[in-house]
Amino acid sequence: MLAALWAADAPVTAAVVRQGVPAVAHTTVLTILTRLCGKGLVTRRREGRGHVYAPVDDRAGVAAAGMHSLLADSGDRAAVLARFVSDLSAEDEHLLEQLLHGAPPARLPERE
Repeated sequence: MLAALWAADAPVTAAVVRQGVPAVAHTTVLTILTRLCGKGLVTRRREGRGHVYAPVDDRAGVAAAGMHSLLADSGDRAAVLARFVSDLSAEDEHLLEQLLHGAPPARLPERE
C-alpha cells in the first residue's frame, strides 16, 4: 500500500491505491490504509464523500525509522551496528563514511 502511495504525486483515494495492488479487495485496501493511519505512517483527509490518503514519510524515511526501531529493541546496539557495518559493500561503506563526516553523499545506483 505504501508503494502505491509513494508512486502518487498527491494524496489519493483508496480506489487509486487499489489500482496499484489489483489482487486485493477494496475493503482490504481500506482496512490496511486505516491501520497505516493508526500507526502514523499515512495521513487521511476528508475530501468530498470519501477520504484521500498520503504517506507521512518517503521510502527512505520509513526504512530509517525501522532501522532505528530495530536498533533500539536489540539490547546490544554495539553488536548490531558492528554486524551491520561488517556486511556492507565497499560502496556502502564509503557512503556511510561520507555521511558520518558530514560530506554530501555521492548518489549510488539503486540495487535490484
